[in-house]
Amino acid sequence: MPGQWQISFDHGHQQRYLPDRQAVLTYVLAIGPKAASQRFEVFTETAPVQLADGSAGGRAFSLVEVIDLARPGEPERLRAELRDLAPDTSAATPVSPAPPSSSAAPPGPAGRSVAENVPGGGS
Repeated sequence: MPGQWQISFDHGHQQRYLPDRQAVLTYVLAIGPKAASQRFEVFTETAPVQLADGSAGGRAFSLVEVIDLARPGEPERLRAELRDLAPDTSAATPVSPAPPSSSAAPPGPAGRSVAENVPGGGS
């Protein structure tokens, strides 16, 4: 399963990093009609670059798909894939929150942020 996704568009003048395939499809469908070109190159993150001295040299991405919204049926195909990726919330049953417990850990941040220090961009 890929890490981060990258899309390149407007003849390579624009690029965006997105967390997953669903975000890629949503972004392409939203920005496509306004972009200078309707061709989007989609990349996934691969193994990090390793320099000759064995140290980490940055991130690397590999081309996995070219989306061309000018291709007949392409927007519909993307919308269908996006529907398949979306979680089915129609069958979800609301869950009541658990009552507070004195043994529960104090609330804290839901996640953590990790700063990336990659010389030279890595792509």
